[in-house]
Amino acid sequence: MSAHGASGGVAGSGPAKPSAPTRPEARRALRATRRFAARYSAVVALLITVAIFGALRPETFLTTDNLKTILSSQAVLLIVTLGLTLALTVGEFDLSIGATLGISSVIMGWLNVTHGLPIGAAIVGALAAGLIVGVCNAFLIVKLGISSLVATLGTSTVLAGISLGISNSIVVTGIDRGFTHFMSRGPLDLPMSVYFAFALAIVLWYLYEHVPFGRYLGFVGTGREVARLSGLPVDRYRALALIATSVIAAGAGVVLTGTLGSSDPTVGNTFLLPAFAGAFLGATTIKPGRFNAWGTVIALYFLVTGITGLNLVGITGWVEQVFYGMALIVSVAIAQLTAETPE
Repeated sequence: MSAHGASGGVAGSGPAKPSAPTRPEARRALRATRRFAARYSAVVALLITVAIFGALRPETFLTTDNLKTILSSQAVLLIVTLGLTLALTVGEFDLSIGATLGISSVIMGWLNVTHGLPIGAAIVGALAAGLIVGVCNAFLIVKLGISSLVATLGTSTVLAGISLGISNSIVVTGIDRGFTHFMSRGPLDLPMSVYFAFALAIVLWYLYEHVPFGRYLGFVGTGREVARLSGLPVDRYRALALIATSVIAAGAGVVLTGTLGSSDPTVGNTFLLPAFAGAFLGATTIKPGRFNAWGTVIALYFLVTGITGLNLVGITGWVEQVFYGMALIVSVAIAQLTAETPE
């Protein structure tokens, strides 16, 4: 009888309620949420920025012309920044990227306009200058063991002086018209610099994610001695990354010269801080803790979109340097916190 009553009580108790998530499940869910937020924080920030300035200035911000301006105005900067990620990935800082871009542009004007050489020869000369700069940086840093900050700061100063000497401190105009026409008129009415920048992003994404060489670069950057003990030619990877960064910076100088139709010996100075801000901010998104191609693209266009929006609402002049400087500080802080926070 008691057994029957017990069974009846069980039968009449209704369906069992779902149990609450266990602590391990809750922790896993929290970690997954944090990983998602960290991975796509810059994407969310970009969308919020678009929404804010779109609401404030819909008649000027949410237009096709403004989108083209955002895409094209900083395409050369994107090329430089993507190239910089190679040096940063192996743990080196290249402060000469702006000066390398500048001397590449100056050499193009000097060869093509001043000496009348064909544009093809001028381009080869500009890229060769980038190669020489990269080899010098690699020799100073890898062979002699000089800190990359000190070595590339010195290189940058030397290049700036050479640029002023070659150009007599003046802007050289009259770059080959066929070349400037090609660079300024691409598909969808966008300059070719946009397509070169995104082509480079695709190449570096493939290198970092799908080629052993790209993964070895990251290995060298995160644990140089461990990589050396594992049998990797660490110094060779460091040298190649520094050389590639310089050549890409020189290529950006070629693209800029063709886009503007002129060479300016002081133009490189404006690229250094934004490039580092974009690279470090890019390392906090898509692949947090790693310098990566698409994170760099998103981060840089977040910065450009923010500055463009501020200009449209009437905040101009000083805001660009402040915005880039704050972005660099915040991105480095986020990267540091991410590295120190346990999973």
